[in-house]
Amino acid sequence: MKAMLSKRAGGPETLVLEDLPDPKPGAGEVLIGVKACGVNYPDVLIIEDRYQVKPPRPFAPGGEVAGVVEEVGEGVTGFKPGDRVIGSTFAGGMAEKLVLEAVRCIPMPATMPFDEASALVLTYGTSIHALKDRAHLKRGETLLVLGAAGGVGISAVELGKAMGARVIAAASSEEKVALARRHGADEGVVYPAGPFDKAGTRALADIFKRACGENGADVIYDPVGGDYTEAALRAIAWDGRFLVIGFPAGIPKLPLNLTLLKSCQVVGVFWGAFTRRDPKANAANIAELMQLYAKGAIKPVISERFPLARAGEAIARLAARKAMGKIVVTME
Repeated sequence: MKAMLSKRAGGPETLVLEDLPDPKPGAGEVLIGVKACGVNYPDVLIIEDRYQVKPPRPFAPGGEVAGVVEEVGEGVTGFKPGDRVIGSTFAGGMAEKLVLEAVRCIPMPATMPFDEASALVLTYGTSIHALKDRAHLKRGETLLVLGAAGGVGISAVELGKAMGARVIAAASSEEKVALARRHGADEGVVYPAGPFDKAGTRALADIFKRACGENGADVIYDPVGGDYTEAALRAIAWDGRFLVIGFPAGIPKLPLNLTLLKSCQVVGVFWGAFTRRDPKANAANIAELMQLYAKGAIKPVISERFPLARAGEAIARLAARKAMGKIVVTME
């Protein structure tokens, strides 16, 4: 099989495509013939040794896949060869074949395309956990989504609308805001490029405040970080919940007096750890996502597809924050 490997720490240019022996599933595992692999920001970090999990090298990046079961290991009863599945992992997805624990796989709906399936679980799983379990978003509340045209951003917009919130999409261009509006955002705001000085941060906060309205945002979904975080926090409502999702613009430092003045919460969201600590709750969330997909309430936006040989370009595209929706690596 072919795999795009990280053999030393570095950027996407360090990845190499190599032939490897086909893996064999062990007890409790399945062998998946991978059809598509979603590209996510952890892929940018993991090849640079900046992610929370550091797999031994060589490894293939890629944490969510869709494909067909080719072989099952001893003790596996829930899947059989020929089954279409979605699999979640820390790494290994950017390869033609992947061995994965059966418990980390879910059945894939017969009508779901492989590329959409590979772009669903991580982003929408993160967002439903964030909005439902961590923020307890209520119908009628105002939700401000930063980075609203990215993979997790679009998922938060769609799920926020499905949960009955008023959704404000914030992004770096009119084109991106328009995409978020097409996926359910009630209003949109374009923010300037950072970094910002103190005056710039307050000016950006005023932009967010005008968009959110007099009472501010009840829930803020922040997958961007950097200087955008403080500006957004200044627009939060009394008793609001600020969701910490990711940091492509850098890890922010917050003046904690803002949390006192607004009596608000800053809430961390680590979906990967949640799936291991509470698999039953995660399974319930995934089942809910599948129902929403079947009803047409959510649908992954695939903006670009790259063949496996160009997987490094796909990661570089995401790292440059140029993606709208999801980027997918395909094996065919």
